[in-house]
Amino acid sequence: MTITHSPSPFGRVLCAMITPFTEEGALDRSGAQELAAHLVAEGCDGLVLNGTTGESPTTTDGEKAELITAVREAVGARVPLIAGIGTADTRHTTELALAAEKAGADAVLVVAPYYSRPPQEAVAAHFRAVADASGLPVLLYDIPGRTGTRIEPETILRLAGHPRIAGVKDCSYDLLGAQKVLARTELAYYAGCDEHNLALYAVGAAGCISTVANAAPRHTRAVLDAFDAADTARARRLQLRATPLIEAMTAADLPGTVTAKALLSRLGLPAGPVRAPLLPASPQVTAELHARFEELTES
Repeated sequence: MTITHSPSPFGRVLCAMITPFTEEGALDRSGAQELAAHLVAEGCDGLVLNGTTGESPTTTDGEKAELITAVREAVGARVPLIAGIGTADTRHTTELALAAEKAGADAVLVVAPYYSRPPQEAVAAHFRAVADASGLPVLLYDIPGRTGTRIEPETILRLAGHPRIAGVKDCSYDLLGAQKVLARTELAYYAGCDEHNLALYAVGAAGCISTVANAAPRHTRAVLDAFDAADTARARRLQLRATPLIEAMTAADLPGTVTAKALLSRLGLPAGPVRAPLLPASPQVTAELHARFEELTES
């Protein structure tokens, strides 16, 4: 049986890229360019900038725009750039959509408005307003563990008719809801939690938006490549082999930003410190991350 994947102009393997900072805590423009070029060379089809892993809550609007511009200079038109623009304020979010478009983004990623916990009709109105604000495609980012508000599957189904609402990043941990959307829309549907990459791809998702791909892009891609080659046994083995690193990076009581930056620094790639209120990973955690990475990548 051939699985038909949800169509996407954004590719299959997208990295939720960290935002490198200098040791003084400023945006590391050249480091971001180096890291972006490395990720593309290692097999990422696209990059998500200014997302959760990119520390969007603690970067300024100016830094967000500068990061997009810098990465576009580094990768050119080789891969799409998706800019996280979600805030708790519809007006601010639409302003960020316009700024991302001007800076060179190809699409925007938008969370449900957080803290105020709007009802679903207000959530839908928020996304429509953002989609109407610029000419960029919009990916809905369902991550209720951080926002406090689901984008319910029924709301996604209603929004799917908007001409600029193009996809979903799913961190809802609702596999039934995901399948409802996959069955009834042609949205570009992405796993947003690395442990679900293969599971959602197997039922037709477009691919993944991965935190683990910051450190292991080739392996993240290899899982989907094996599935596309109809070698489901190999795809399963590769996904399960990544489980210890996935757990260490995303399920070890530390944000993925912290673990990704710790591991990238250990690997000699641009990362720098995290911004407060986050704290850096301890030496013990960093050593564990590196050990899990070496286990994954050893021949």
